[in-house]
Amino acid sequence: MAEGARGFFGDRVMETVKWCEERRDSPLAWGMEVSRHVREVGLELPSVELGEVLVSNLCFRHNTPSLWKFLDHAISTGLVSSIHVLALLSARVIAHRRNQPEAYRLYLELLSQYAFLSTLMGDTSRKKVSKSIDEALQLSHTYGFNMRDFGLASAFFLFSVVVGLTDCTLYDLNLQETSFDTLSNIFDNEEVIDIDIGSNGNCNEERNGHRVQLQRSNTLTTFRALGKLMTNKKALLLLRLIRLNMPDKWAGLLQRFQFFEDRKMLLLSFLETPTVIKLLGDVQRAISFETHSNKRNIVGALVDLGSCSSVSSCNFRNGSAAGWAPFDIYMETAMEAKQLPATSAVDLLADLIITLQVMNRASWQQTFLELWVSALRLVQRERDPLEGPIPHLDARLCMLLCITPLAIFHVLKNEGEMYSSTRVISGLENDAISQVNEIGAALRTNGLICSLQALRQFNSLLSPPASVVTAANNAYRKAISFISSSKNENDTIDGCCHGDNYAKTGGNMFHLIIEACIARKLIDTSTYYWPGYVFYPITSKSDSYMGQGSPWSTFKEGGQLAGPLKNSLIATPAPSLAEIEKLYHIALNGSEEERSAAAAILCGSSLSRGWNIQEHVLQYVIKLLSPPLPCNFAGPGSHLVDHLPMLCAILFGMSSVDVIHIISLHGMVPEVAASLMPLCEVFGSLAPTPCHQPSRGDEMPTYKIFSLAFLLLLRLWKFYRPPHEHCMMEGGRYSGPDLTLEYLLSLHNSRIALHNSASKETLDKTACSLEASLSKAVYIDSFPKLRAWYCQNKACIASTLSGFSHANPVHQVANKILLVICWNMKKGTPASSGHSTNSINTLSGSPGLTGEDACERPMLPAWDVLEATPYVLEAVLSAYAHGQLSSKDLTTGLRGLVDFLPASLGTIISYFSAEITRGIWKPVAMNGIDWPSPAACLPSIESEVREILSAAGVTLSMPPAGAAPLTLPLPVAALVALTITFKLDRSIDYITHVAGAALENFGSSLPWPSMPQMGALWAQKVRRWHDFIVVSCSYSLFKQSQEAVVPLLRSCFNFFLGSHVACPMNTGGINGLLGTTISTHGLRTSIAPGFLFLHSCISVENVNLLNDAIVKLIAESVKESASHWTHANPWHLKSIEESFSSAAARAKEVAVLGASLGCVAGGFQLVQMLYQETVPTWLLSTRDQTVKEICPMHCILEGYAMAYLLILSGSFIWSVGKRPHFRTFSRRANVLKVHLDFVVRAIEGSISLGCNPATWKAYVSCFVGLLVTFVPAWVQDVDKETLQKLANGLRGWHECELALSLLEKGGTATMESLAEMIHSIC
Repeated sequence: MAEGARGFFGDRVMETVKWCEERRDSPLAWGMEVSRHVREVGLELPSVELGEVLVSNLCFRHNTPSLWKFLDHAISTGLVSSIHVLALLSARVIAHRRNQPEAYRLYLELLSQYAFLSTLMGDTSRKKVSKSIDEALQLSHTYGFNMRDFGLASAFFLFSVVVGLTDCTLYDLNLQETSFDTLSNIFDNEEVIDIDIGSNGNCNEERNGHRVQLQRSNTLTTFRALGKLMTNKKALLLLRLIRLNMPDKWAGLLQRFQFFEDRKMLLLSFLETPTVIKLLGDVQRAISFETHSNKRNIVGALVDLGSCSSVSSCNFRNGSAAGWAPFDIYMETAMEAKQLPATSAVDLLADLIITLQVMNRASWQQTFLELWVSALRLVQRERDPLEGPIPHLDARLCMLLCITPLAIFHVLKNEGEMYSSTRVISGLENDAISQVNEIGAALRTNGLICSLQALRQFNSLLSPPASVVTAANNAYRKAISFISSSKNENDTIDGCCHGDNYAKTGGNMFHLIIEACIARKLIDTSTYYWPGYVFYPITSKSDSYMGQGSPWSTFKEGGQLAGPLKNSLIATPAPSLAEIEKLYHIALNGSEEERSAAAAILCGSSLSRGWNIQEHVLQYVIKLLSPPLPCNFAGPGSHLVDHLPMLCAILFGMSSVDVIHIISLHGMVPEVAASLMPLCEVFGSLAPTPCHQPSRGDEMPTYKIFSLAFLLLLRLWKFYRPPHEHCMMEGGRYSGPDLTLEYLLSLHNSRIALHNSASKETLDKTACSLEASLSKAVYIDSFPKLRAWYCQNKACIASTLSGFSHANPVHQVANKILLVICWNMKKGTPASSGHSTNSINTLSGSPGLTGEDACERPMLPAWDVLEATPYVLEAVLSAYAHGQLSSKDLTTGLRGLVDFLPASLGTIISYFSAEITRGIWKPVAMNGIDWPSPAACLPSIESEVREILSAAGVTLSMPPAGAAPLTLPLPVAALVALTITFKLDRSIDYITHVAGAALENFGSSLPWPSMPQMGALWAQKVRRWHDFIVVSCSYSLFKQSQEAVVPLLRSCFNFFLGSHVACPMNTGGINGLLGTTISTHGLRTSIAPGFLFLHSCISVENVNLLNDAIVKLIAESVKESASHWTHANPWHLKSIEESFSSAAARAKEVAVLGASLGCVAGGFQLVQMLYQETVPTWLLSTRDQTVKEICPMHCILEGYAMAYLLILSGSFIWSVGKRPHFRTFSRRANVLKVHLDFVVRAIEGSISLGCNPATWKAYVSCFVGLLVTFVPAWVQDVDKETLQKLANGLRGWHECELALSLLEKGGTATMESLAEMIHSIC
């Protein structure tokens, strides 16, 4: 409306008002006349213009009682918008309350009565009202939001009024606080001309006294009005909107309310006690107000289902509750030697701790207790380990005593940052937030201490394995020594010597755990005084820990690193980081013998069992791989050559299978790879000199160190895999568990960038001391020789070798190598042999050398030898295939090549792997004539494999032993024959470990019974490895046959739930799933199905098969449990409730198991498919069910189980907070969007569903409920349009609280939608 028209309209309205007033008409007559004028000018009702006219005249030109009465009538009848009029009055009356107490009192009455009156308005009126409110209260300027939305404007109006009234009350009571942030100046106290209500105009003392009294009573009325606002649900929802999205503004309101609380006694002296107490109570309830799902319906009860620890199911009475099973599953998966994750287990475990604490709604004491128990079970599972080339107890002890304490340290230190997004701490000032964080830290620390105290009841788990008894006793004696040396020895000892029987026998795993926690400063030494920690009487100090002779004491006193002292230091972990630092400096600056000895000591027990400082030892060892350039070094060559003995000792110590696994657990694989590359480049480019020519059968020093570094580098990634197996995700990230060299370097360089960008204050002392080793990024292009081999290796895997060229230097080198091989063949071949070796003397067919020339080793750089090796291998295999070479000569030649350059084994494996994939070579008969025969051990191995599978509940059809001739592809037979010639000596472990992993991979990729044949050959060579070989063959069966995974997965569910008929003694739980031990002496007849699954199916390629199986098993399990509910006694309500509770708990248990197994087997790819394909397909599919089979409770529980499966699976991959795992951060939003778009389309009817409507509704309601309850940070990844549609759908199902909660978690993007929904439903 134009200004002129607005003025004319206002004059007409006021003329009508005065006319009606003069006639003393009723407010109804006033309303009829005024509404006629409104319609005449074409305005909608409620009229914004009318409200502005009335308020502008009331304040204060025509401030008459009759006009106030008409305004009341206009609001109640919808002539004007209540919230619009109240906003205009607030901007005008509050500031003049002292000079206009009557107007202020009337305003408060209107505010109390009409603040939440819903008025029907069209879109045009709503926009005009919003604009007018914004202009009157300066909302856009104050809050920074565009107030075009009516709901948003009303929310900020309410907040502004509450703050304004609070400030006015403080001012009127002379309690104003200058430190409060002012929202705007609209409520500032102003001095205006006093215009009395009424027409008298005479101001007398009686009138003034009345007004003073009215001003005082207005303060009490303001309190009551605030209290009424604080008890209205609509107001609470609108205020919560501000609280969640504008914490700084909300903090100001909290500050004011806290000011009230602090001056409670003073307020009671001014105002009525009940009013003050009621207001403060209402304020506290408003501050803590939360929206919840409706617990009165079944879906709400399911979402609110508590921790699995409260499950009454007897299935888990002998094991951990189902909700904590992911701890055990993750830890056991981390022990799989064939996987070397580049991500630190500390970070992954810390995220898992947070996730399970949130999802189980558990206390920190319970969370940490379950964590310790799971780690102890991990150790006890292999207290008598299988003997074989696999990680043993050291890796499991590392998880218990190093990784777990470090993960707890991360949780205690960073939990506020990681977890705050899941429980909003909105509206608190920095000091208040710090106080909350301090309280939270105290709760977490107290929870840890209580969990450690409760851990002592698990006596069977605390019994130390034989190899750890000495360490446990040392920890026990250390406590005794500490107590005996304390000032109040007698009093202290009396207080700590009564206790459990286990303390009387010496140390156990509990003492090692306590020492690990003390070393990480999680607890202090007061733990030594816990009752029962040590046993009285304590003998003299000569028997104490400090009295024991330690080799490290001798070392600190200056002992020489040689002889018995060196051996003792290697076998004994260093007590502190100071000794490690001293060894590091000796390794760099000592004599040649001292440097080599110091390096060997660093890689000894201090690395494998120095749990309290293990990550620091590892960092120093890695730093030694890149010794600094001396200041006076001028070349030529590389300074690394001067450190050759030290580097050899380091590389040899790191080649242990346990050490490599520990490196992986600490997430240091990328750093090790980056440090090995310069060594490979330098020593691979050096040609051995004549002075380095060793005696026959020994390795040249340059070849040895190159082979150590090169083979160690190869063990860190799957160098022999075809390129197509390195699946890529969007953005160039790798989805599979197999790492490539490029990916390792990418991770390393990203860590370098993060490290270099971090402020020095955020780095600890150790990190700063190692900064030099992390200062530069590493790229493969910086190493031309390594890059050339890397490209050639990929080319050889992808395609066959190119043709021969006389001028090609590589072929010339290959000829020289063949001469050495042929000399070895002649040396080992009897004269009567019918095979000739002359035909492969050279690739070109030229005559070979004879005599001393033939036996001389060529002085070639290692890179040249590796480059020529594929051509040598092709020559010898071709010669055998054409009958020109015997199998024995082939094996002898390959062994000669490995003896000449051990690093060539990597190329042999890579080349053979490619040839197996191509299928060029015919199989050879393993008959004991040409090739060794596995017949002696093969029947027993196959029989034991069948027994293992049968005991695990898996029945598979396998061809009987001897049903087919024993054959292997030629490359595989050649590699097996080569490896069984190796001696089992620790000096060549770095060779045999590479070969062993390759053999297992080959065997798993070939048809049955290739793996048992290969295993039988090795079992005949090393009989003590028989059990290990049988178990490995069992694993391979599931890798060969993806269909075998399904019955194994079914068996995992049955054993976990305690429902497997073949094992009536199985009580289920984790012990049923993973077993209590993986090794027994003698014939092996049983391995838990979960253990089989985790060690054989963690790299399943067909994730669709796995997803479908998991979803099907969950649905079947839920159906079975729901059937028990339907059979509950209908006459006993308690029986029905217990049955439902048991069925719901069972549904949650199977969802937890399915999510845990699925995530470790398929990772992100599986979860993505689960969200985008598997569950949507399951919902779309029609299930054949009769009417009798359809149980409403079954449908509801089925939907709940699927929703929990998705939320838990996502939380494992993305974490529950705002900081998901770095490799999946950019994908979470896309996956959620795709799934929720599907849900929205189905709700809108665009998609026809096949499942039962009850299942669908339960699934959507539970999914959203779990989403907003446990992972609210995810909601902000979804676009607001999808959230709005989903919220509207929930509202249509009468799930209003759930819809509001969803929009609340959407952040500022959904504030408008949330405010509108609040107005529409309240």
